[in-house]
Amino acid sequence: MDHPSSRPALEVADVFRFYGAQYKTKQQGHLSLHQLKVMSAIERCRSAQLGGHQLHCGKCETDLIAYNSCRNRHCPKCQSSAAKRWLKARQAQLLPVEYYHVVFTLPEEVAQLAFYNKAHMYDLLFSAASQTLNTIARDPKHLGADIGSTMVLHTWGSAMTHHPHVHCIVPGGGISLDKHSWKSCNRGFFLPVRVLSRLFRRLYMQGVRQLYKDERLQCFGNLLDTSSFNVPAKFNALTRAQQQREWVVYAKRPFAGPKAVLAYLSRYTHRVAIANSRLQKMDEHHVHFKYKDYRRKGNNMHKVMRVETDEFIRRFMLHVLPNGFHRIRHYGLLGSQTKLKRARKLLKVAEPEPVVCSNESEEAPAPFTCRQCHSPLTIMAITEPIYRPRAPPK
Repeated sequence: MDHPSSRPALEVADVFRFYGAQYKTKQQGHLSLHQLKVMSAIERCRSAQLGGHQLHCGKCETDLIAYNSCRNRHCPKCQSSAAKRWLKARQAQLLPVEYYHVVFTLPEEVAQLAFYNKAHMYDLLFSAASQTLNTIARDPKHLGADIGSTMVLHTWGSAMTHHPHVHCIVPGGGISLDKHSWKSCNRGFFLPVRVLSRLFRRLYMQGVRQLYKDERLQCFGNLLDTSSFNVPAKFNALTRAQQQREWVVYAKRPFAGPKAVLAYLSRYTHRVAIANSRLQKMDEHHVHFKYKDYRRKGNNMHKVMRVETDEFIRRFMLHVLPNGFHRIRHYGLLGSQTKLKRARKLLKVAEPEPVVCSNESEEAPAPFTCRQCHSPLTIMAITEPIYRPRAPPK
């Protein structure tokens, strides 16, 4: 449900409404039904096409209309409420220990192969990252404990290019291998990044070779030479060459307490490729948006990029996940209530009260308040007014 407030000057939905039809025509036969549904949902989100509610303020006699949300996970406008509901459920899982942020990234050449095999390669990214963390953490040379992690998949860079990586939020410790004590990592240090990187790249490329052996990979365009992809010996040689390269795995400094973990998760778990707040302007042929150039430092990182409207839509659609794909996953003690209870017992933490997540629907929206006098707004009727799109940009 859309709160009756002012809309941003420019939204992704506006780009889709004005230029989505011509993009669909040009890409006819190349867009999946799921991608078309995503475009349609974003175009109609919080518009009269989805209906809404007539609201009335009895104090200042103000009448407003709140339109319904599409609730599509790729929509920039629908992620705030979803993140709040998700975080409410996660609060009960927090432990009174340090938390670390670890990121596993695919190199460019492997990411190209992942683009044409999203479901399989993204699944492999999750499994390889979790297995890497668990294997190194269980090693007595490093921690010697069973740990847990929450992982969030992001497939974009700041300029909306294809850049698959997984963010891992990991407690700084775990249950000892004999299950009788809690083992904490050294303060300010989780696990050696170089060791994580070596194991991660080996596990991932082993998984790629297994997918290839099972004939579950596809290859298009200029990704690989056709003769190389079709000859197992050459393909395996290419994967082993990638395995010898340096892969980017890094760990950030520990969070400043559980509240900082929740604040971070609220920003990262339900992100989409680009937020409406980053859009600057749109003209007849181009879209301008803010991005970060990580090759620069400090304030020089923030720049504005101008791309053609079709290119903007193409980049956004790169990050539509396969239908039913879970981009937030929990592993180890964070994925098991039994292990989580044991961890609390070892840390001498009381069991939290059960969290009841409200499953609010569009038919039963949260109360609204008037922006003029801050009085409660009364729902007068459910309405479906005539859809009037915004005027095209000049």
